[in-house]
Amino acid sequence: MTESPAAKTVAIVGLGYVGLPLALAFVKAGYTVVGIDRDPAKAESLRAGRSYLSHIAVDRIQAAVATGRLRTTADMRDAATVDAVVICVPTPLTPQRTPDLSYVLDTGAALAPFVRPRMLVVLESTTYPGTTSVELRQCLEQGSGLRAGDDFHLAFSPEREDPGNPTSLERIPKVVGGLTPACLRKAADLYRAIVPRVVEVSSCDVAEATKLLENIFRSVNIALVNELKIIYESMGINIWEVIAAASTKPFGFMPFYPGPGLGGHCIPIDPFYLSWKAREFGHTARFIELAGEINTAMPRHVFTRTAKALNDQGKAVQGAKILLLGLAYKKNVDDDRESPTYAIWELLENAGAKISYHDPYIPLVRPGRTHGAFAGTKAVAISDDFDAIVLCTDHDAYRDHCFREYRAVVIDTRNAIHERPAKYYQA
Repeated sequence: MTESPAAKTVAIVGLGYVGLPLALAFVKAGYTVVGIDRDPAKAESLRAGRSYLSHIAVDRIQAAVATGRLRTTADMRDAATVDAVVICVPTPLTPQRTPDLSYVLDTGAALAPFVRPRMLVVLESTTYPGTTSVELRQCLEQGSGLRAGDDFHLAFSPEREDPGNPTSLERIPKVVGGLTPACLRKAADLYRAIVPRVVEVSSCDVAEATKLLENIFRSVNIALVNELKIIYESMGINIWEVIAAASTKPFGFMPFYPGPGLGGHCIPIDPFYLSWKAREFGHTARFIELAGEINTAMPRHVFTRTAKALNDQGKAVQGAKILLLGLAYKKNVDDDRESPTYAIWELLENAGAKISYHDPYIPLVRPGRTHGAFAGTKAVAISDDFDAIVLCTDHDAYRDHCFREYRAVVIDTRNAIHERPAKYYQA
């Protein structure tokens, strides 16, 4: 395949937490960008200069639109004339906790008729090793009649977006793996325009495995401190004090913090992509499976602690008015994907509690894959008009809120409350 000049027109498929910052970065770097999303409301919002992600400032959107180099659409045919296509679509789990590649493969099938010679296709969606070089490759080749590596370029570069951090893309090195050395060079040249450092690896499989290692590392270590929290709690030892003391060691220790469970699109999901794939090769990923069990059980622990706190006051969960603080899976963002708060909500509601919630970033529960029953519920104000208040997300607004005079039982899952009431519990 004859080498072509570096791409200057790029299509970003999927304009969510990963794709939208990427599109804005390429516009800033001087590229002409076609943003493609199956949700026409996102394309319309961007055309109007509005942001639908709280950590993406409106002025960034408007500046990109003003250049005339950002075009948004829901039609894949608009990718036909670009030099490069970057796929940033979800990779969730099925209800049976197996990988769901339908978004990736549906995108590949829709894109394939418009793939042309020397085009670069990059997958950024987190997945198991072999997805790019086998499943996506076959999908693109069958639909285009072209051969990856010979007629068009194919690569994988895992997203490392940090929701809530507006500069994460510009400061984090980009790992890139290509189907062939030529594919790697093409993809690396694309990303060098927007990131400070490109880390080239030997294959798409290695790049896919790198992303999984990053998230498995966090999942396993968070599971460790979650388990230690429960053990130390039974001994009357405060895990937060233990972590603070251990953190003074200048080598050989990295602090991780417990919580009510894992959330977000990556850490609760991605490790299971590898544990599923490992079985194909005759292996059981025991650390991954055990970490998943521990982290998935944390909402139940919060439920139990809440029930105990109410019981200590002579009250039952059934009929109790409970306020949940925070739907977002991490502080100071509006991202509620896979949030453990929904699991806590369901457990308490099933036990007969009357649940309300507050989140300064999520005034209304939006439809989602895991919490459709709660969609449309509106946030309420923080008040002392509840039997119990459960802090699930450590938004800065909650750290600054004074609970000192509250009569309600307050259960803190994040060690985030500074002005604590008399009836204060950690969970």
